[in-house]
Amino acid sequence: MLPSLLLTPLALSSRSLPPLTRRTALLLPGTPALLAPLLAHAATAPALTFSSAPSGLQWADVKLGSGVPPAPGARVAIDYVMSTTGARYGAKIDSTVERNAPYTWTLGDGSTIVGLEQAVAGSDDGVPPMLPGGVRRVIVPSSLAYAELAKPKPNSMQMQDCSTGRGPIPPLVAKEGDLGYGEFQRFKNIYCNANRPYQPDLVLDVKLYGKRS
Repeated sequence: MLPSLLLTPLALSSRSLPPLTRRTALLLPGTPALLAPLLAHAATAPALTFSSAPSGLQWADVKLGSGVPPAPGARVAIDYVMSTTGARYGAKIDSTVERNAPYTWTLGDGSTIVGLEQAVAGSDDGVPPMLPGGVRRVIVPSSLAYAELAKPKPNSMQMQDCSTGRGPIPPLVAKEGDLGYGEFQRFKNIYCNANRPYQPDLVLDVKLYGKRS
């Protein structure tokens, strides 16, 4: 069983976790360690059943919300746990729950990766919108995530500025005991690295805030 999550202050363990493969991300029941801090409702959830859009985005609802879905132009706030299907030093990359800093943006303003926008607002190719209070796991292919960050700047040998791409991007803030910049460095090594031609799928466990019915 999963412990309760965002209803009580919980934090992910910072220890290294075994790599999360695409198959594992798809077949895990609602009990993986990286899901536990975020998904309170998942205590009684069965194995997750994923749906797929033609774009490659995959999603599974752990908890359905209620109320009105966010519309384009709406300001939205979420908590997420960011992980990956391929990481040498563990699956988890970042967690807004740990930082007590929900991620916010305006739908359609271009500041956020397409995969997360579609996961929250829905899409024309079959992804349903989330409702306030809902919790969803999404598996995002690189084409809808951070593919552009791994490319050098046009007409230049310079790498992209990894702190200024489409979000969410972990903050560039060093923590005591970190060798480097913790979450940001893990993110950079995986998703903003021109020496890594293959970007693994991004896994986001998302809780949407807002007015419920």
